[in-house]
Amino acid sequence: MNDAIAEQFVRARLDATALPDFPGSIPATLNTAYAYQDRAIALWPDFLAGWKVGRIGEPWLERLGEDRLVGPIFRRGIRLAPPEQVVEFPVFDGGFAAVEAEFVFRLGADAPSDKVQWTPDEASRIAMALHIGIETAGSPLASINDLGSAVVVSDFGNNAGLLLGPAIAEWRMRPFESLKTETFIEGKSVGRGGALSLSGGPFAALAFALSRCARRGLPMKSGYVVSTGATTGVHDIRIGQEARVVFEGCGELLCRAVPAQKAPAAQKGARA
Repeated sequence: MNDAIAEQFVRARLDATALPDFPGSIPATLNTAYAYQDRAIALWPDFLAGWKVGRIGEPWLERLGEDRLVGPIFRRGIRLAPPEQVVEFPVFDGGFAAVEAEFVFRLGADAPSDKVQWTPDEASRIAMALHIGIETAGSPLASINDLGSAVVVSDFGNNAGLLLGPAIAEWRMRPFESLKTETFIEGKSVGRGGALSLSGGPFAALAFALSRCARRGLPMKSGYVVSTGATTGVHDIRIGQEARVVFEGCGELLCRAVPAQKAPAAQKGARA
């Protein structure tokens, strides 16, 4: 069953087609959901380049027992986002699409393969840089968030890419409370927040990702990016719409949603 569910999600993503329903039995536990995700990662024709972190809120928190989740970010899913330059990103027509204002760590060393529990302080020492960025959340399944966090985990954590902005200069000298964000869609403000909108702050999110991935036998590597969570909320976006995210004192990122295209046959068959 893991294979069948993962294969249908992967096929839909590669073919840029929507899924009308969850393709199988909805996972009751996070372990089952991550088993689906693991199989999909193995099937995906690209290399891991990092991870996104998302929140698990009620009622799913009580049912699943964890307050965060992770999903893979792949090499070809990362788009460099120069400040004030509109970057196009693909969304699934008939699926789910959203933008999230995020702070993104880049790791400066491999995580020890035998270390499966991380504290925020320990996580801070492996971080080499902190970037501004936008997670382009997305799935072929339009109802993914409505069906709950275990379903989100099953399909790559509802991730469809990362717009990676510039690194924040002297970021270790800046208190996290100074890192404020605001998201606009079609010129209208849809959410405000900042680094401390994340429970425990960005280092807590990084520590969770390091721990969760290590327990799955996927310790992180030097150069990986870790997108730490939505600071202004999860904002739905439609094809043709533009978003702007203001990172106070750090820059602005601009993006436009465009239709996802079917992957070339060569890309489907091999990692590259």
